[in-house]
Amino acid sequence: MIVGVPRESFPGERRVALVPAALANLSKIGLEVIVESGAGAEAGYPDADYAAKGAKIISDRAEIFRTADIIVQVLCPGANDKTGDADLAQFRRDQIVIGFFRPMNSVDVLKTIADRGVTSFSVELIPRTTRAQSMDALSSMATVAGYKAVLIAADIVPKFFPMLTTAAGTITPARVLILGVGVAGLQAIATARRLGAVVSAYDLRPVVKEQVQSLGARFVELPIEAQNAQDARGYATAQDESFYRRQRELLGKVIAENDVVITTAVIPGKKAPILVTKEMVGGMAPRSVIIDLAAERGGNCELTRPGEKITVEKDIAIVGWFNLASTVPYHASQMYARNLSTFLALLVKDGKLNLNLKDDILRDTLVTYGGDIVNARLRELFQLPALAAQEETPK
Repeated sequence: MIVGVPRESFPGERRVALVPAALANLSKIGLEVIVESGAGAEAGYPDADYAAKGAKIISDRAEIFRTADIIVQVLCPGANDKTGDADLAQFRRDQIVIGFFRPMNSVDVLKTIADRGVTSFSVELIPRTTRAQSMDALSSMATVAGYKAVLIAADIVPKFFPMLTTAAGTITPARVLILGVGVAGLQAIATARRLGAVVSAYDLRPVVKEQVQSLGARFVELPIEAQNAQDARGYATAQDESFYRRQRELLGKVIAENDVVITTAVIPGKKAPILVTKEMVGGMAPRSVIIDLAAERGGNCELTRPGEKITVEKDIAIVGWFNLASTVPYHASQMYARNLSTFLALLVKDGKLNLNLKDDILRDTLVTYGGDIVNARLRELFQLPALAAQEETPK
């Protein structure tokens, strides 16, 4: 089987789906790799490095789609709302496509993919289990985003992060608050602590308190309790508006005490909850900074302008930049390639497709197959009628 790696076409996207170091393991499971010329250039992986590892370099993008049995991308149609339609038009019936699809955003895109007869796997749907950790691309990219968010904040805020003792006196450390302690939040805590800031964090899930404290940060405890704070997959669950209203009331004072606030609260398939109101922004010290990692889902800050790098509101810098993982493309691509390589080793055995739906990872990530949307979770989300029981191993 042939795996095709087209160059990412989304404006500003610098990552690549596979890096040269991943090719040896793919060869062991019987896969050949073809790469569009320049696919890895923006991430720091020149064509020569791919060729040295056995990949065939092809300059014609259309040839990648015509030739490959499996297409691997970072942003597939659905996730790529700018240029994804051009790739969608090139997909072939029974071709396998793997990558980010943002499958909960639009059922129409999924139906179009299904109508083309494509077998698609969405890496967002990788289950959060121990066995699937090495394939968890969402966590990989969240790690990058959490790290970069702190660096952006440190660059913008007009203060040192660490405490410094100098001939001119002692400089007090910056205070950083992380709202939402998932993978991105934990990496933001760790990075801010490495830079010397005084860090605190809040999450509606009290079970993360120990993780926060293990990184040297203070866990903010509010006199309010969430109902069913996390789902079976470990994600925070949406709460009713009365909870968020009370939460905002209690967080106002905490936010005002910090120089930097990094928000990471995202509910899969839903608009991000508002955690920071315009009144809270007004209560922050001048030149404070908010980094809103939920901007793509509408934002956790009421004043975030999604997609804008820096907005200044009430003398506060608010960053609503999308796709921070793409700003660290070398290592983001390396991490993503490892996730995909491990997934491909599950999907392909001895150079042949092994679509065994008894395997929960393959079953949960399979979105379209045989001309239909087959993912039970997505069919329920979009209120589509249930399908008949799937075969354990489709032919």
